[in-house]
Amino acid sequence: MTIEKELMQRSNSACELCSSTDNLSVFEVSPSNGSSEQAILTCEACNSQINKPDSINVNHWRCLNDSMWSQVPAVQVMAWRQLKQLSSMGEMWAQDLLDMLYLDEETLTWAQTSDADDDIYPPAKDSNGATLNAGDNVTLIKDLDVKGAGFTAKRGTVVRGISLTSNPDQIEGRVNGTRIVLLTKFLKKQN
Repeated sequence: MTIEKELMQRSNSACELCSSTDNLSVFEVSPSNGSSEQAILTCEACNSQINKPDSINVNHWRCLNDSMWSQVPAVQVMAWRQLKQLSSMGEMWAQDLLDMLYLDEETLTWAQTSDADDDIYPPAKDSNGATLNAGDNVTLIKDLDVKGAGFTAKRGTVVRGISLTSNPDQIEGRVNGTRIVLLTKFLKKQN
């Protein structure tokens, strides 16, 4: 049986993210070994928005409210990644869903991983244009008011072990024990 036939059977011939039945195709969830367990069936609308994040229709992704509960790990991974991207765009409903979504450790690791060759998102760069990688240490080059946390992150503060987001202009890190999102234009990578 081909991967497409397996996915059609598994999904009842519907997009596994939004349930559309139009223009379905196989989408490999990276990093993938090419098996049906690491692929999902997507419609043209979902597929194009995943591949071109700048063309995202926020309201289309409200379908994740249902599909995030799928028992298929590949669907859970894509739901997590899309919700993460939407929440980084300031969509509070997406952050609420992300907070409710439970992934086992193996699936969460997969969701947070991508192929080095997979350039869905442009690389994050610091204020000097140096490429930032997950786990890097950075220094704040400006005092930053942290909204909602009630403190100011002072210039010169070192943020250790950063995490990348789907938005290349933002990273996540801990300052004063609080996990916050920081704009890369206010950071300098430590050597």
